This record gives sequence, structure tokens and C-alpha cells, in this order.
Amino acid sequence: MPEIGDTVIWRDENEEHSGLIRPAIRVDAEFPYVHKNLLWRACAAFVYRCVMKPFAFLFCKLRYRHSVKNRRVLRGMRRSGCFVYGNHTLMAGDAFIPNLVLSPKRTYVVVNPENLSAPGTRNFLQMNGAIPTPTALSGYRPFLEALEKRTVQRAAVVIYPEAHIWPYYTGIRPFSAMSFAYPVRFDEPVFCFTNTFHRRRLTTLPRVTTYVDGPFYPDRSLPPREQAQDLRDRVYAAMCRRAALSDYAPITYRKEDNP
Repeated sequence: MPEIGDTVIWRDENEEHSGLIRPAIRVDAEFPYVHKNLLWRACAAFVYRCVMKPFAFLFCKLRYRHSVKNRRVLRGMRRSGCFVYGNHTLMAGDAFIPNLVLSPKRTYVVVNPENLSAPGTRNFLQMNGAIPTPTALSGYRPFLEALEKRTVQRAAVVIYPEAHIWPYYTGIRPFSAMSFAYPVRFDEPVFCFTNTFHRRRLTTLPRVTTYVDGPFYPDRSLPPREQAQDLRDRVYAAMCRRAALSDYAPITYRKEDNP
């Protein structure tokens, strides 16, 4: 993983720069996307409300002096589910910041299966809202059912469409419209948040400010695939506009020159 002050030379926007490489677990039709055990669910509520949220608040405040701008756009969503898209630029921060931005709404985060592969962490991460993408075709139906169930429960489903972490990257990498098919399918509003980075006086760690934008709704005059592309384009434009507010690049990213 690059450190603050480093220069990263990249060739492709799909490269992974987090330094974390783990084997993926198998996620198929047998994976427990939605737990029905009452004890498990009670433990999940306790872990999420009494452990994760206080720790997330303290971590982000102490490490990043974190603040949120334009949160008022979320006020009308308390009785609705939604999909929320963000830029993938922080390690622990990307797990914690959605809880702060979207509070008091319950949040679930779509993650790569590798995130659940560390021994002894799967239940804890699922209790805190991790929803892994399927690794087998048979897993897609329960995956989609889990997304639908969470939005019916008025929760927020968070997606990082850039897929791979680029620590402290101040731009927005191109991403596909694939994940925007979910709000089109389930007829849910879309929001986005963009983490921006700002210089502090006594440390090289950045101050992180998160800007929230939306809601964006599917344009039902278009075919479903074009609705997803239209949502993607509007979200991408909003995130690029916010990312330009960063005034500090803790890590320099430079594309490799063609030979």
C-alpha cells in the first residue's frame, strides 16, 4: 500500500493499490445473505448500533477531522430505501463513513468477496452490513433478493462503483453503469457521496470532507439499460464536480508514459 508522500505509477484504472490481496470465499446459492436466526439478528443490531457507529465516529473525527456537507438532501429519504454511490479512496474510512453520512438510516455495503475471507471476520462484517457480490451464477438470485429486502426495509445500499481502492486519490475514475441497474430494477432513488481531501497544519494526514448529492431518479421514458447509463452519467458528473474541491493530494498518481 502506498504511503503519504509516495508517487504511484499506474497503467489501468482497474488496478488495486490497497496492498490487500486475499483469496475470495465462494459466494453461491448457499451463502447466507439474510440471516433468519433471531439471536444472530439481535447481535447484529447491537454490534452495528453500539460498536460500529461509535467507533466509526471517533475514528473519522480523530484521524480525518471528518465533516459532511449538503446532508440536507437526505431528509426526504427516512421512509424510503435508496442506493448510494461513493468514491473508493480510504481503507477503514470507506467502511465507516457511510454510517456517518447516512445516519440514522441503516446501511449495507456491497463488497468484494475477498473482504470476508479473513478468518473469523465474516459474521462480524455481515453484522455491520457487508453484502458480498456472488462468485457463482447461482448466487445472483439471493444477492438480488438481499438488495431488494434491504431497500424494502428502508435501508441504504452503498456501492463503490470504482471497485478498487486508490488511497487518497483526488479524482474520480471511470466506472461502468452495471451497478446502476439495481436502482432501476427496484425503482429506488440514488444518492452519491464524494470524499475530498484538504491540508492540515500539523500532520500530513488530510482532513476529509464528504459532499452528498442527489436524489437522482431513473428516467422512466428510457429503456432500462439506458436508464442505468443515464443515472451513471449524472452521478459521475456530480462526483467529478465535488472531487475538484480537493486542495491536497497526499499521494501522487501518475499514468505510465507509453514507451
